[in-house]
Amino acid sequence: MSAETPAASGQFTRRRLQFRAWRGQRPFWAGLFIIIGGLPIAYFPYANLRIGHLTLAMATTAGAGSLIIGVLLVVLGLSLWFQKHIRVFAGVAAILLALVSIPVSNLGGFLIGFLFALVGGAMAVSWVPGEPPEQELRADEGVHGGAPEGAFPESTVSGPAEGAAATGEPNDLSGTSPANGANGRHSAG
Repeated sequence: MSAETPAASGQFTRRRLQFRAWRGQRPFWAGLFIIIGGLPIAYFPYANLRIGHLTLAMATTAGAGSLIIGVLLVVLGLSLWFQKHIRVFAGVAAILLALVSIPVSNLGGFLIGFLFALVGGAMAVSWVPGEPPEQELRADEGVHGGAPEGAFPESTVSGPAEGAAATGEPNDLSGTSPANGANGRHSAG
């Protein structure tokens, strides 16, 4: 394939749809949030801020602990993408690591990494794989797709002159009137 050969038509759309299908089958956003949360936790203890000729080091004595927490969060985020069955473990571990990062790593990466890892862990724990939609109609759904009778305008509804008001019967649809012996209690069936 030479440099002058145009890209196959629709290849970008096909790749985008493949990525979208892949992303929909796993806790993608939870993993992304956890990865984003791990980066500032690992980075800030080793960063130096320069203000003119003054260098401000944000390193702490627990710099190695911050690096370990940040790398573990990134690994947990990546494992959520590629092994979705560990979502509960990875989510709980990310929440615990985010909480541990508060005292160890400059308030959890100045609260940025802490909040991202915490939200990502909660999203991972709460993610549930979806079920694919059914393609074929069931036989008992009928013409209106299984809607209950009387749900469409072509059904006839009797007016109040023909209904219970004209015959003198009480208009109690709950089935709890004293006349039928229910004494105000609902019948369980």
